[in-house]
Amino acid sequence: MTAPETTTPRTTVEYIRYRIAEERSAEFLAAYTRAARELAGSPHCVDYELARCEEDFGHYILRITWTSTEDHLEGFRTSDLFPAFLAEIRPYVGHIDEMRHYKATSVRGPGSAVPTLYAWAGGAEAFARLTEAFYAKVLQDDLLAPVFAGLAPEHAEHVARWLAEVFGGPENYSATLGGHSHMVAKHFGRDITEPQRRRWVNLIQDAADEAGLPTDAEFRSAFLAYVEWGTRLAVHFSGPDAKPPAEQPVPTWGWGAAPPYQG
Repeated sequence: MTAPETTTPRTTVEYIRYRIAEERSAEFLAAYTRAARELAGSPHCVDYELARCEEDFGHYILRITWTSTEDHLEGFRTSDLFPAFLAEIRPYVGHIDEMRHYKATSVRGPGSAVPTLYAWAGGAEAFARLTEAFYAKVLQDDLLAPVFAGLAPEHAEHVARWLAEVFGGPENYSATLGGHSHMVAKHFGRDITEPQRRRWVNLIQDAADEAGLPTDAEFRSAFLAYVEWGTRLAVHFSGPDAKPPAEQPVPTWGWGAAPPYQG
């Protein structure tokens, strides 16, 4: 499965830095607990977090991710939610050291404290077992067998490399098979139907059980999220009006990931 063309995310991050006296910290936290209800109710707010400095308890940073700066200033601030939000935080406006919007740069990436989905699954061997079990089922399935008629003997191995790379493993698919554009081309002209897509999703979940992939809720929810996302894109690229996308890297999927590309 593959991804549409990459575009820059529209989100912006607002940072508000407060300096609050120790004797007012409890009321400050209580006020923001109440104000957070308005943030949670806004369609322009992606998420929020209030953090307190460990070295100096009087310093706080509120981080709010907005769908865009414009959505914050012209959406949330003009909405019915804003007056109640402002009423809660107004006593602390004079204690703000900074209030600005920031755009993320390309300098970002995961650390190693949390294992990748690839490592959690069990590495290359786990994905090889997965695709072997999956394609054994596919070729016996009345809905999917016609789509994969004449399947090359190495197809399951190639898909195992693709999934391994998607979930954080070595970039073997990109290095040996051409990366994103190669996978996209596999779907052109196949006219995959919605019933076939749903069967694909069901069978790969059955294959994950058979291959012994982790059954914990966190892993399976992340795994299924990619499968749902990827198969819907496969349907799109298999249609009569699909156009080849610009060259892109293989998408990377992690814990709680949003789709890596937005079309």
